[in-house]
Amino acid sequence: MQQFLLFVDTETTGLPVNWNTTYAAERNWPYVAQLAWLVYTKEGELVKEENHFLRVPAGQMRPRAQAIHGLTPTFLAQQGEDRTTVMQRFHDDLRVYQPLVVGHYMRLDFHMIGAEFYRTGLPNLLAELPTVCTMQTSQRHAQAVQRNFLRLGELHEHLFQEPMPRQHDAQADAQATAQCFFELRRLGDLNDAIIADQPPLLVPTAEPGIFQRYRWLGPGGLIVAGVLLLLLFWLYG
Repeated sequence: MQQFLLFVDTETTGLPVNWNTTYAAERNWPYVAQLAWLVYTKEGELVKEENHFLRVPAGQMRPRAQAIHGLTPTFLAQQGEDRTTVMQRFHDDLRVYQPLVVGHYMRLDFHMIGAEFYRTGLPNLLAELPTVCTMQTSQRHAQAVQRNFLRLGELHEHLFQEPMPRQHDAQADAQATAQCFFELRRLGDLNDAIIADQPPLLVPTAEPGIFQRYRWLGPGGLIVAGVLLLLLFWLYG
């Protein structure tokens, strides 16, 4: 195991349209609205903790996402930080600590951070580091209650017999992920061999299809565009 562990969580403006599409497909990837991370030694000593709200472009916050985490465009415009500055701080900690990166539903955090590294022109160091997902490695506990996976709040309550005080706040979720990780390790659900056996997360490379490229037109716009293309083909084809 790495000498340091970094526990990370993100709150976003929505979910990606297609998980396999390259980060260069701007309309495919939502924005990170809150990024929090904690660095621990492998023995469990807290080294540092960071929590940042990020400004997002106008019109990008999806109502369903806002209803979940409560981050409004007004709040982010007033309290949010510069995206590049925050991502540089995160990048620097990845470079300095070379940690094992841990998340709950790590797939989402991995890709959202990768998309933000692309937007801000920073190397994607996360793709070069080992990762582990507490949602994937806690399946034994999920099966005990006849579930495939447990949400973070459910896993925390299952392990500690008490609910999380806050949920859908990146800082609180990163803290809870750390608590769950160390408890899973104590219970034997996580060890060096299990961590080493985790499949790597990969940076997507697929180019967006034509319908995805013009998804912003909406269903009606796509139909009109399709009819116009057929008409042009009939006239000049």
